[in-house]
Amino acid sequence: MSAIVIENTAIATVDAAGTEYAIGHLVAEHGRITAVGSGPAPDLEGAKRIDATGCLLTPGLVNTHHHLYQWATRGHATGATLFEWLTALYPVWAHLRPEHVAAANTAGLGHLALSGCTTAADHHYIYPAGHTTDLIDVQIAAAERIGLRLHLARGSMDRGRKDGGLPPDHLVEDLDTALAATADAIARHHDPSPESTLRIAVAPCSPFSVSTDLLRESADLARDKGVRLHTHLCETLDEARFCQEVHGCDPVEYMARVGWVDADVWLAHAVHLDGAARERLGAAGTGVAHCPSSNARLGTGPADVPAMLDAGIPVGLGVDGAASQEAGHLGEELRQALYTARQLHGPHVMDVRTPLRLATIGGARVLGRDAEIGSLEPGKQADLALWDLTGLGHAGIADPVAALVLGPPAPLRLLTVAGRTVVAGGELRTADPETLARDLAAAAANLQEAADA
Repeated sequence: MSAIVIENTAIATVDAAGTEYAIGHLVAEHGRITAVGSGPAPDLEGAKRIDATGCLLTPGLVNTHHHLYQWATRGHATGATLFEWLTALYPVWAHLRPEHVAAANTAGLGHLALSGCTTAADHHYIYPAGHTTDLIDVQIAAAERIGLRLHLARGSMDRGRKDGGLPPDHLVEDLDTALAATADAIARHHDPSPESTLRIAVAPCSPFSVSTDLLRESADLARDKGVRLHTHLCETLDEARFCQEVHGCDPVEYMARVGWVDADVWLAHAVHLDGAARERLGAAGTGVAHCPSSNARLGTGPADVPAMLDAGIPVGLGVDGAASQEAGHLGEELRQALYTARQLHGPHVMDVRTPLRLATIGGARVLGRDAEIGSLEPGKQADLALWDLTGLGHAGIADPVAALVLGPPAPLRLLTVAGRTVVAGGELRTADPETLARDLAAAAANLQEAADA
């Protein structure tokens, strides 16, 4: 079907003016939005018409940080700090093979789709010897199967324990291998077109697992190829102490020295930022992927998103890796982001519409896609989430945005990517969830057996 008409629905466009319609319509043709407004929809011959009475239509959600491979290792180290958690899981991840990554990515992306996600950024930084390219290939195949847009952040680590880093030496790549593999991924897969479903980012893992040379040369590579940069930063106080001891400065100053404070960069977590660091990132336009549930699971601390927004930092939401946030449900992060902000500053600091902005146009801006996705406006991609608010969990909540954000996860009446149906009637239509679950369980068991051997 080349055209879709959705009518009789509440609409939150999340455009710059915050336009909403109590009862409105949207028209999408050939993968793009062509009309959105109040009242009945215009006649359009041959279009599929959807009566969405009792629903809320929003842009598809944008997940700005994930580690999909971790779906194969959920439930490990459930009472650990970040460094303890990593130390426990590195020996398991050392045995990752394409079949494990394929099952984990497909299951994770399918689950993300059911949570309202249409675009996902995935940061994969574990490449056991001999698997520098095939793991990327199965990630891309998984995204194509499920039907989501993928921003694949090709991660890397070159600072092992012998060099004062955290990862085991056998899990790191040398600098030249990491850069060459990243350049190869860009050359083979990056699509910069406005309708792109696949983009590549350059993504050394973190200050405590990569060398200064890798950070600096990765920045040079990304800018030469015209792609974005991604890494973890300021997630824990341990990281801040590491940077002070090794580099003689705080993490943001260190990243500025190596060319990583700029508008083509987005950082995961950014929990421990002082006022000066926030102002520096905001002035540069450096983005942040806010992962409130993962921060809580690992006890790293609450990120001060209201202060980031006040400083002009672009902020999106992320579920983070499934081994540190087993739920992996992007829709739930809206409520968690709101609660985290209010726990820090009280109930007036963030209204219920701000988390929806973070999860849509905020995430699109962080990924450099705000001209194409993230709001419901004519000309943009038809990445649509139609939430059914007619059930017991949302009955009686007059404000549909409040129902979505404060209520339990809402079922999806429809989810489309460029107008193509991914979820309908609350069911994933591009893959069988029971098969995905069986394949994931088998892959997780096989991976654990390999680690135990």
